[in-house]
Amino acid sequence: MTVWDRPEPPTQPVPLDRERIVAAAVALADEGGLEAVSVRKVAARLDAGPMRLYRYISTKEELFDLMVDAVHAEIRPEEQPGDWREALRVLAHRTRQTALRHEWLADLLGGRPALGPNRLAVTEATLAAFDGFADTDTVMRAVETVSAYFIGAIRREIANLRAERATGLSNHDWQRAHGPHMTRMLATGRFPALAKAVYEGTDVDAETSFATGLDWVLDAVATKLIRPST
Repeated sequence: MTVWDRPEPPTQPVPLDRERIVAAAVALADEGGLEAVSVRKVAARLDAGPMRLYRYISTKEELFDLMVDAVHAEIRPEEQPGDWREALRVLAHRTRQTALRHEWLADLLGGRPALGPNRLAVTEATLAAFDGFADTDTVMRAVETVSAYFIGAIRREIANLRAERATGLSNHDWQRAHGPHMTRMLATGRFPALAKAVYEGTDVDAETSFATGLDWVLDAVATKLIRPST
């Protein structure tokens, strides 16, 4: 029985339910990452005994599943997307925006999907936009391909943000600090392709890079999606 199927315990003198538990866990994770979340710390945030929480959740993994599902309410589109391309674009951008608000989400994306109501609603809205395509397997591969792109891009962006905070250096500051070494290495002539990229490439912000890559992946997916002839 999943955590969503298991009934909650009867109300206690101090009000407690899974919604409050999850909200407290999300707040802790927003403040200090997943390492800041434990049953004991969540209980302390709620001024409750840890053993009481185990009546609502069995493991920390269940708590993480509930947290992921809770923030999927922010990913769920406000309206049903009009077509498959819009659906996947909305999914990608809303997932990125949610991960930037809740950086810990990047650490939990890409594994086995949590089967909570918000996650299922997001998946339903995405798949419903493919109505009219008869080949279900192709549709599933399309969703998986686009998801693999944006999950990887989100994780990389979050990793860069964490590195900036850890070092106190922005990407531009880091590049300037390592500029002399890179210049010496490129001057050896051993890395001509890299030198071309460094000296001729255009530096773009993370949002532009994300959107451009997403459009390229969607263009590629479009070549595989063929509506059945009528």
